[in-house]
Amino acid sequence: MPIAPLSRRALIASAALLASIGAAAPALAQGVAWPSKPLRIIVGFPAGSSPDLTARALADPLEKALGQPVVVDNRAGAGGNIGADAVAKATDGHTIGLMINGNMTIARLLNPAVRYDPLKDLAPISLIGVAPLVLVAPASAAGGDARAFFGAARTAGDKWSYGSPGVGTVGHIGMELLKSRAGLAPVHVPYNGYPQVFNAMVGGDLQLSMLPPALANTQIKAGKLRGIGVTSSGRSTLVPDLPSLAEAGVKDFNLEIWNAVAAPASMPKAHVDKLAAAVSAIVRAPEMRQRLFQQGWQAVGSSPEGLANRIQSDTRVLGDIIRTQGIKAE
Repeated sequence: MPIAPLSRRALIASAALLASIGAAAPALAQGVAWPSKPLRIIVGFPAGSSPDLTARALADPLEKALGQPVVVDNRAGAGGNIGADAVAKATDGHTIGLMINGNMTIARLLNPAVRYDPLKDLAPISLIGVAPLVLVAPASAAGGDARAFFGAARTAGDKWSYGSPGVGTVGHIGMELLKSRAGLAPVHVPYNGYPQVFNAMVGGDLQLSMLPPALANTQIKAGKLRGIGVTSSGRSTLVPDLPSLAEAGVKDFNLEIWNAVAAPASMPKAHVDKLAAAVSAIVRAPEMRQRLFQQGWQAVGSSPEGLANRIQSDTRVLGDIIRTQGIKAE
């Protein structure tokens, strides 16, 4: 039986249907579920390091939140900048990075040879945790309280020395910032790491240093070091018994170390926002807050805008010290 030709009205309806399908195709393509394959977290430090532990703590809940496997990929070297560069140049749409503040702020200011620009090539996702450094001195240090200690330090001038785990590290830049804010003049002595700084201080070769809270707490409780104060603007739950340096009379001083999640700047904003919502919710959950606290972090969990503001603020403050003191990473 022959098929009757379509009426003019049917032909018009068919054409309209085809047109609507064609118009919807790009929208359907854009709406493909993301992530559509495993997500990779690049860490610029070796397994077992603090950034690595944070990334692995984040991986499992992030996998559950996004519905795709999450793999940690260690790309250690150059103070985390090798990993950060790999994130900046990733084009697969499924790569992010767990980074420390130096990688996202002053990397290129310290070393112009760094191959990525933190402010242009990385998309902020969420601040994970923050922690102050602890200003410490030998257990036998002069001065009954923090103010008296600073008085003794000013009197000593360049007869005192401070140690850091290397030129351009936060312990170095932080002490130079403190010198400018508090009118101090101790001489910088770089070492290969915090253990060497601690040994030199216990041995009487150093009078000052800024240490991470976990290391400082252990040695203060053992009676080997004396805690002077924390570098954050207020007291920290990580070192609850110590005042802030602001309480000791050091004005306009706020220095914290932090870690965060970032993506390549090429990642679509919708994907960045989805990641940010998932990461910040995970970080603020009670069990994750406790896990981060045990690792030496005060959990934050921020929006991309909140992290971007922190990056800009730290880059400005630390960049000024780097430029005025002529600090260059070794």
